[in-house]
Parts: sequence; C-alpha cells; structure tokens
Amino acid sequence: MANSIYEINKGINRPIEFKGLKAQYIWYLGGGMVLVFLFYVILYTAKVNTFLTLSLTAVLGAGLFTTIYHLSSTYGEHGLTKALARGRIPKIIKAKNRLPFVKKAPSDLSNLKA
Repeated sequence: MANSIYEINKGINRPIEFKGLKAQYIWYLGGGMVLVFLFYVILYTAKVNTFLTLSLTAVLGAGLFTTIYHLSSTYGEHGLTKALARGRIPKIIKAKNRLPFVKKAPSDLSNLKA
C-alpha cells in the first residue's frame, strides 16, 4: 500500500476549452463552418466564378471566427445564454383585474362534513 500512487484529476468540473473557445462556442463554430461549407458548395454547383466563390467563403469564414471568438471572450461559458435570457424578462406586468391573484376556495372542501 505504501507504493501506490494516486493521480489527481485537476480538470474535473471545468468547462471544455479548445484553443480559447469555451463550452458551447465550440459547437457554434462547428455549425457555422458547416454552413459556410454548404454556401461554398451551392455557389460552386451554381458555377459562380471560382475566385468570387473562394473570396466570399474566406470572408464569411473569417467573420465567423472573429465573431465566435469575440463572443467567447466577452461572455464566457454561460454569459451569452444569461444575456439572451435577460432580454426576455418583461419590463412591466399589467393585470386588468385581480382574479389571478385572489385565492379561491377549493371545491373539495365543500363536500366534507364536520
């Protein structure tokens, strides 16, 4: 027992990170690259000029990379989801009457006899 060596797993419960991208941004970049590739295939199949097709694809790919890296560094692991959720919170809740807030007597209690 004195000779046994235990390794310490220091990466447990840490977010997945790949070349600076954190968590869900890896999936966003992968999905975006698939869309850019499909855009290239559509243009190539439509027999658009090859130079124009490659230049448009390169510009879209570069824009995708910079946007995703910017979002990853700005919001972090869960920040983008929190920012989008914060935008969906209503500013004002209007109630025309009090019925949703009035506690009604349950109908089951009227059948009970003392």
